[in-house]
Amino acid sequence: MMDLPSRFLSARERAFACPDPAVWIHLATEAELEAEADRLRGRLASGENLPLAGLVFGVKDNIDVAGWPTTAACPAFSRTAEADAATVALLRAAGAVPLGKTNLDQFATGLVGTRSPYGRVQNPFSELHVSGGSSSGSAAAVARGHVDFALGTDTAGSGRIPAAFNDLFGFKPTPGSWSTRGVVPACRSLDCVSVFATGADLCRRVSELLARPDPGFAWSRGAPVTAPAGLPANFRFGIPRGGPPFLAEPLWIPLWERAVEALRSRGGTVVEIDFSPFEEAARLLYEGPWTAERWADLGSFVESHPAEVLPVTRSILESGRNPSAADGFRAAHGLRELRAAVDLEFRGIDFLVLPTAGRIPTIAEVETDPFGPNSFLGRGTNFCNLLDLCACAIPSGFDARGLPFGVTAFAPAFHDRVVLDAADRLSAAPPSDRVVLAVAGLHLKGEPLNHELVSRGGRLVRATRTSASYRCYRIVRGERRFPGLVRTGNGSPIEVELWSLPADGAGSFLASCVRPPLCLGTVELEDGSSAMGFLCEDWATPGMEDITRFGGWRAARGSP
Repeated sequence: MMDLPSRFLSARERAFACPDPAVWIHLATEAELEAEADRLRGRLASGENLPLAGLVFGVKDNIDVAGWPTTAACPAFSRTAEADAATVALLRAAGAVPLGKTNLDQFATGLVGTRSPYGRVQNPFSELHVSGGSSSGSAAAVARGHVDFALGTDTAGSGRIPAAFNDLFGFKPTPGSWSTRGVVPACRSLDCVSVFATGADLCRRVSELLARPDPGFAWSRGAPVTAPAGLPANFRFGIPRGGPPFLAEPLWIPLWERAVEALRSRGGTVVEIDFSPFEEAARLLYEGPWTAERWADLGSFVESHPAEVLPVTRSILESGRNPSAADGFRAAHGLRELRAAVDLEFRGIDFLVLPTAGRIPTIAEVETDPFGPNSFLGRGTNFCNLLDLCACAIPSGFDARGLPFGVTAFAPAFHDRVVLDAADRLSAAPPSDRVVLAVAGLHLKGEPLNHELVSRGGRLVRATRTSASYRCYRIVRGERRFPGLVRTGNGSPIEVELWSLPADGAGSFLASCVRPPLCLGTVELEDGSSAMGFLCEDWATPGMEDITRFGGWRAARGSP
């Protein structure tokens, strides 16, 4: 049976050791995690089927976890949740354990990740660029290896934009197919809970658990029996005629073209479509009367606590005072016409693919203009829930700056398996094309040498741990401090990350970056599989501190 307390407490240590203190608003205590481990061990011993047993997840802090505060990134709004949100309850029933509550753009209003009194969440690939929001903390928690997956919310792109900027998969289901009971409303008729993970398969596993009707909850809906089971072998995918009109970053154009060609090479036929109805729908969300729906839920709080709401957030929410009932009906009629036009486009394709974002703004840009860059990011996302679509953001490479690029697959309601299959097709690569390496120290995401992987096209596959056959030492060589992983047969699980590199990039990396006393060898993982990775030669460990007790380099790095 897996070492549950060690796994959970190691996740907590990684979160505490994170160089970005803005990721988490609330963390489970050691006692809470040990109690969760005890309960889970008992359930496993009784033979209970727990498909997510032992996985650790983060929860965006506008989603309730029983006994924990829900702040929506506004301290004055904070309240202790009496019960788990429906999605959290289902994940716990499947054996997953919540690690804590993650930061967000206040009241889930924003796509930048900078609008929180708890601090701006850092982009793990660049100190100059935004992390994406509003589910900024959830994306960062997965990208930095704190948790196996995390829940966010996605009303206008708040799950997909941070997924793209953190090199993650971000799956947003059909509106209503996952219950939003226990979620602080942003725009109640459009809100969705979403999931972040480093692989499409885990998004799929989470979706299979959460896609079920919630009896008595007004916004819940079940899938029709006609919902497709997946993507056909020979599929048709749409792209905008003339190219994505919002793709403004020149460095991303070849990455976009490569993603389209990859889909074509894996059984897809390209179909150019009229993108204008999607663009018109995107403008409706913030230029139309849907801001009034936000005001309907949050207006009384804003009026009674004006100083507690960030000025940029308050400005957006207060715009919801202005639309009239006539404005609402006019917009509803226009949206009905746009949905009809979009339905016609989807008759000829299995899914639509777009760049998730057209560019990534800098923090300086957002500080100078809080609205313009944020609005631009929504051009490829805002239409999704208004048009009753599902979507999956898919990592699709890195540009010359080392910044990630991603695309998103969109499909009609209850075609969720189609977009997840599209993510599988796009992310799959022939085995000879890429090499997987296990890293345990300075090459982990967020650590000083991670750029040596990223600059060569490296992509994080997943965070995991070794088997219990390893010991880890703090190796000191002059000014250098780094971990040395040694297989002894009587150790403990050690945190590692699996990174996938193009074959040519892997060759360059190994030739220039593997320096004595480190060497390459086979690393056995806790699930019984193995990967090539960094090990340390025995001769280098005498006199070095044994840091195995910390469970990994991140937790040990700051210790004396």
